[in-house]
Amino acid sequence: MTRQTVLGQAVIGSDTLGRKAAMVLGGSLFIAVAAQISVPMIPVPMTLQTLAILIVGLTFGSRLGAATLLAYLAEGAAGLPVFANGMSTAALVGPTAGFLVGFVLMAWLAGLAAERGLARGVIGTALVGIVASAVLYIPGVAWPMAVAGALGFEGSWVGSSADAIWTYWVSPFLLGDALKAVIAALVVTGGWAALKSRRG
Repeated sequence: MTRQTVLGQAVIGSDTLGRKAAMVLGGSLFIAVAAQISVPMIPVPMTLQTLAILIVGLTFGSRLGAATLLAYLAEGAAGLPVFANGMSTAALVGPTAGFLVGFVLMAWLAGLAAERGLARGVIGTALVGIVASAVLYIPGVAWPMAVAGALGFEGSWVGSSADAIWTYWVSPFLLGDALKAVIAALVVTGGWAALKSRRG
């Protein structure tokens, strides 16, 4: 399949290093702000973070989207309060660490789908967003179930059972994930429509 132009390239262009750096910085800031808009839940807060990540992936493409999320994680690792509820470095070894790492995959997958022309129209784009959101759960739940314990981490969440994972890490967020995928689809397709009407 051929690579398609994504919305970010159509609007801003990404042919220079300066433009790419500006998009990565702006995208990571957008995600950081969205992460602070949250509904408190235990152990994982529900935020607008994944909505922002879907928008970034769908508009930036796979490489630039993944680079933006790597920059976002680096900002948190450096101590900047960019994660949910103003968290930074500690979140990278806490119960949400698997999701944080999975954000890179989520943005890359959404961007790849956009580049391959799979994210077309509201329905197609929403379906891409739902699939990318579902893939996020693989590293998200693997971390508390097995990976953290294997690496020697301790905590009440380490080695969580499948039942606990479903109850606290997965089921409360499924409806929100679907809604955010639809919102992201509306934003991105709306952006394309606005660009076409301006050029037309």
